[in-house]
Amino acid sequence: MKRTITVTGNGSAKAAPDLVTLTLGVETRRETAGKAYDDAGKAAAAVASALREAGVAGVDLRTSGLNLRADIAWVEGHGQKVTAYVASTTLHVGIRSQADAPAAIAAAVAAGGDDIRINGIEQGFVDTAPITARAQEAAWQDALARAEHYATLAGAGLGAVRSIAQQPVPGTPIPVGGMVRASFATEALPVEAGESSVPASVTVEWELL
Repeated sequence: MKRTITVTGNGSAKAAPDLVTLTLGVETRRETAGKAYDDAGKAAAAVASALREAGVAGVDLRTSGLNLRADIAWVEGHGQKVTAYVASTTLHVGIRSQADAPAAIAAAVAAGGDDIRINGIEQGFVDTAPITARAQEAAWQDALARAEHYATLAGAGLGAVRSIAQQPVPGTPIPVGGMVRASFATEALPVEAGESSVPASVTVEWELL
């Protein structure tokens, strides 16, 4: 039976992101459930329209989550009492140009007014294939270097590859620089790209000579 060695290599690749993913919330608090629901719909529609006018494609707008609840407070002498009704929804926005991001965010905030919430912003890549390939190559080179090192320590050499297994890694690019800033002010604030890092990991088994 031939001797083998199995190692896991890790690598990453960095690049400036070209996709901004924005998560916006619309929340209305009104005296009646119907009013809260209607106003939330109007605010969400206004935000979506403003984003389209700012250059965001319809396919890059997605609504998720719809919530309508009663705000209940304890009132002395009266027990629990409904103080307002709150309707909320979430809009996920893909902005495919770093240069367009500040103006698009400002337009959304202006359209939503006091009913809009900025819940998060992430930066990534429209096409992850090129940077993922570079990360995988780095992981392979790391695995090869490790295997050669251990084989030398064992007084052997590397033979044929017997198996290759790609290991799961987080799917979201890891930011390694730059800064993202957002505000409820309607003036456009900068969204700085910096760089994002995509990881890769591979496990390889070699025969030992």
